[in-house]
Amino acid sequence: MANHSQLNFQDASSPIMEELMGFHDHALMVALAICSLVLYLLTHTLTEKLSSSTVNAQVIELVWTILPAMVLVTLALPSLRILYMMDEINEPDLTLKAIGHQWYWTYEYTDLKDLTFDSYMIPTADLPLGHFRLLEVDHRVIVPMNSTIRVIVTADDVLHSWAVPSLGVKTDAIPGRLNQTSFLASRPGVFYGQCSEICGANHSFMPIVVESTPLPDFENWSSLMPS
Repeated sequence: MANHSQLNFQDASSPIMEELMGFHDHALMVALAICSLVLYLLTHTLTEKLSSSTVNAQVIELVWTILPAMVLVTLALPSLRILYMMDEINEPDLTLKAIGHQWYWTYEYTDLKDLTFDSYMIPTADLPLGHFRLLEVDHRVIVPMNSTIRVIVTADDVLHSWAVPSLGVKTDAIPGRLNQTSFLASRPGVFYGQCSEICGANHSFMPIVVESTPLPDFENWSSLMPS
């Protein structure tokens, strides 16, 4: 959950999000090193007296060609690794289908039984005390923790996007097309997200709430939900 004046990401709640945060810090350190070098050279140029001495141009050209290439490699390799990790979905424990509408979500648990429900934002006037305005819904997505969840995302009308930042997932919901992503919630908790694609007048009012629970609690919940 994001806080006021927060400068960093939300706390990671999945292995993929931990990898993304690590790559973010790595890229920032590379950018800091580049900015420091440029600032040093600029300061040196402005403060030192000009010299007419010549320098071997071939050496300079070699350095400013190889050095940027090495920097790009240090960024590309971990980036590609994370992309492949995000794309791999091997033997998921549960499949969840998310269908975007104007302006609510429909969820289907087809692996367990014919369990389907709509998830609407709770209006501010009906919001229980202590819940988050514009983020709480009447029916949460309940998933078991430490289980690989495959999410199949589509839309019924216009473009939407199913995004939960703390889980490291964001997938476009496109009418007539099925996109898929996956996540593994590494701890119990409630994770908030929102539609991240401008989808009309009430785009700001279709939040996503994912609740991660231990497996026995998830089984009890699924057995009590009407089909």
